[in-house]
Amino acid sequence: MDLFDFSNNNLAKKNAPLADRMRPNSLDEFIGQGHILAKGALLRRAIASDMLGSCIFYGPPGTGKTTLASIIASSTRGNFEKLNAISSGVADAKAVIERAKNTQKMYGKKTYLLLDECHRWNKAQSDCVLSAIEDGSIIFIGSTTENPFVSMTRAIVSRCRIFELKALTESDIIEGLKRAVVDKTRGLGEYDLRISNDALSHFAWGAAGDMRNALNALELAVLSSAPNADGSIDITLDVATQSMQKKAISVDESMYYDMLSAFCKSLRGSDPDAALYWAFRLCEAGCDPLLIYRRLLAHASEDVGMADSFALVVVTNSYLAYERMGYAEGSLPMAHAIIYVATAPKSNAIVNARAAAIASVQSGDNTEVPYHLRDRSYPSTLDTGAEYIYPHAHGGYYSKQQYLPDNLVGTKFYNPTNNGKEKDVAEFLEKIKNINNKK
Repeated sequence: MDLFDFSNNNLAKKNAPLADRMRPNSLDEFIGQGHILAKGALLRRAIASDMLGSCIFYGPPGTGKTTLASIIASSTRGNFEKLNAISSGVADAKAVIERAKNTQKMYGKKTYLLLDECHRWNKAQSDCVLSAIEDGSIIFIGSTTENPFVSMTRAIVSRCRIFELKALTESDIIEGLKRAVVDKTRGLGEYDLRISNDALSHFAWGAAGDMRNALNALELAVLSSAPNADGSIDITLDVATQSMQKKAISVDESMYYDMLSAFCKSLRGSDPDAALYWAFRLCEAGCDPLLIYRRLLAHASEDVGMADSFALVVVTNSYLAYERMGYAEGSLPMAHAIIYVATAPKSNAIVNARAAAIASVQSGDNTEVPYHLRDRSYPSTLDTGAEYIYPHAHGGYYSKQQYLPDNLVGTKFYNPTNNGKEKDVAEFLEKIKNINNKK
């Protein structure tokens, strides 16, 4: 490295965002994750003894996954290589493995492969490192915001120890902010800062467990605030509120499906408060509100059904209103529909009826349509003597005749419950059954 490279690196570090400059350099500086990094914990012992095997760190953004991998790399006596799954491919991985094998032969050193966003690797990319992990050519350390049990190949996951990092607590965030305020080398210690406890608490609240969010907001507050006459800078609650106006909400893929599942189960469980919470948490995190409507439309038939058929009408009209109004005001009819479906009487008789009918159809019986129900607009040589009875022409709304194929006579697909208005349907069917028996 020449003088100019050294100067450029120093300048790049100085101009890097505060969150990047304040990354911990050792386990003693690391904030949070006491469940896996407390003194005496397995992970801490493995790192300290340089005996860490292949592992994957996963958890929400800003909790220290990449930082922890970097600390491992800097504290090991081995060699280390770093790749990003977004920009790397099979060729890059194979090149790392080849260098690792040569290093091991020539110097007896092990090689750590640090892979950011490891869930982005496809099966081919993952498979190319399996043998190298097994024979010890590399020690794989992945970091990801996605649950590896869901987003990664089982072959990789089975060869790694999984460590889950939790969202940082507000006290953890405040500790990190205070460090940044006083650190003169990497932080904001060169400024004469006065930051109120209310401002610190607001940053910690708004960060939602993400240290990066908190440090970015603090840096924005400091750099955008005019100094006082004596050169000092006051970071008040008002300044903090302007720099972080709303709480950060992030949803990874597995959390997305978990929250969608919670929304559906809350609708089914008749809990409007929980259904509203999960629906709007998804929307505020950036999910398409039409996703909520698709589930509402399904549940209006799946879980409410004939117990209150008006639920489907409410949801459909709410959906049309939302399309015309947009999210800001359209979230009102959305909330209306959510509450209606959640509080409506429940029946899954439609689901059961559909499943039974489809199962019967798929059983393979190619039964013929009874003669009296066939289309009479074309000639037929078949004449059984049976004639279709037009119900309205016989003094009522029901006429005694066969509607199912011969081999399914007497079969019931739909069995109404006594919930809500479906009780009326059950009474109606029983009534015409009795009429039928009288004839």
